Amino acid sequence: MSTETVSKSVAPKKGKPKWLRVKLPTGKKYTELRGLVDKYNLHTICTSGSCPNMGECWGEGTATFMILGNTCTRSCGFCGVKTGRPETVDWEEPEKVARSIKIMKIKHAVITSVDRDDLKDMGSIIWAETVKAIRRMNPETTLETLIPDFQGVERNIDRIIEVAPEVVSHNMETVRRLTREVRIQAKYDRSLGVLKYLKEQGINRTKSGIMLGLGETEEEVIQTLHDLKEAQVDIVTIGQYLQPSKKHLPVRSFITPDQFDKYRQIGLDLGFRHVESGALVRSSYKAQKHIE
Repeated sequence: MSTETVSKSVAPKKGKPKWLRVKLPTGKKYTELRGLVDKYNLHTICTSGSCPNMGECWGEGTATFMILGNTCTRSCGFCGVKTGRPETVDWEEPEKVARSIKIMKIKHAVITSVDRDDLKDMGSIIWAETVKAIRRMNPETTLETLIPDFQGVERNIDRIIEVAPEVVSHNMETVRRLTREVRIQAKYDRSLGVLKYLKEQGINRTKSGIMLGLGETEEEVIQTLHDLKEAQVDIVTIGQYLQPSKKHLPVRSFITPDQFDKYRQIGLDLGFRHVESGALVRSSYKAQKHIE
């Protein structure tokens, strides 16, 4: 790790640094949406993932929904989603998600999914049908799709491009050197290729995110930002990795707020349209602003 990064990160100890303390979500809008989620048994990543930004995002009318089940065919070392053999595809899911968005009166929805390498289309058909259903039932709602890599198969990516979400996102998650350890079945250059292909095929805004604290150096983070810029990505999110369980990769360091600010400025200097950089930043943080 570089001298600069060492000086601006904190080695893990018992407990987290003070800047990772999260306030309990509050506010009229949050309370209203929480009541609707409980009443209608709606499923959002915000609640199931206990996102630290849930109150802020819900207060601004943004929520994230996961499709294609809750079992992933990949076994990434950082992710808390269970891995194994997924359930069969629920072809009514697009309508269910669209209905949830309508009930919650969501202004900007983020859709994500597990990886479905078990399916011939890798889930891309359900992805497209979900966007179409949301458009039909919620014509005023804007959309971000946080997609898997679909193994880089263009005909699957094309299904997302054809339904034209306002933002299409695909996360790099980490730097090149750590990709094999952190993402296992994913490939750094394949992910960059997906992002570049999306832009070349006319997607207006593309987006990607990385986690810090897995052992990357400052130089590697900056190189990743350069790689994303070369792939014509518009929006970048940078956040702190937190270990979901003892079975997952350990936190190697807690990145300081000053270092996150430095990365944000580097990203802006490189010309990204938006850079969200902070310990509690997650992929969908301030997502509604990224359509501007």
